[in-house]
Amino acid sequence: MSVDIYINFNGNCREAVEYYAQVFGTEKPRIMSFGDAPPNPEYPLPEEAKNLVMHSRLNIVGSNVMFSDVFPGMPFNAGNNISLSIVHKNLDELKSYFHGLKEGGTVRMELQETFWSKCYGSLIDKFGIEWQFNLDSGETF
Repeated sequence: MSVDIYINFNGNCREAVEYYAQVFGTEKPRIMSFGDAPPNPEYPLPEEAKNLVMHSRLNIVGSNVMFSDVFPGMPFNAGNNISLSIVHKNLDELKSYFHGLKEGGTVRMELQETFWSKCYGSLIDKFGIEWQFNLDSGETF
């Protein structure tokens, strides 16, 4: 289990990830764009979102740091663009953490299966901290 840092950018995530990879001498980052996601006819993807970064990850000096662009139309506040991410192999514990932190908070996405995880969800806790929860399948992206 780990608590990882997740940093959001306002359209320049790809540039930032490639820069950090160079500075810290990491392997070339794998980058998933919003356009790489399976299409959903109920939620058509805006053209301006297709090349934005949905997810990337670097191991920087032993810590996982994850990156994403904010989706078009979502708020972005420089300085408040970091969330904590729980990546855990135990589904029951992951659910327990999620349900504990959602009390008094705001759920942004209920725990659910996604195309990248058997269980993912996000919330803002009662103190205003954003948390993401991801079931660890053993694959790293």
